[in-house]
Amino acid sequence: MQKILAIGSLVLALGIIAFLYQQLSAAETALKVADQRFADCQQVTFQLQNQLAQQQKQAGTRLLPQTKPPQQ
Repeated sequence: MQKILAIGSLVLALGIIAFLYQQLSAAETALKVADQRFADCQQVTFQLQNQLAQQQKQAGTRLLPQTKPPQQ
């Protein structure tokens, strides 16, 4: 009876270890995907900032309409 209980405990421990390993592997995969998405977002943000800077530069070179000075 004692041996069966010990074997059962070892099987349970092995099952828990396997489950935790699977969870860890899934978390690592999710972390890699999230890291890649973050890098992609950084790249897109950089590109959009460059595009906005170019548009602002182009808008600055155009003649802007003269505004009337405020009346006092």
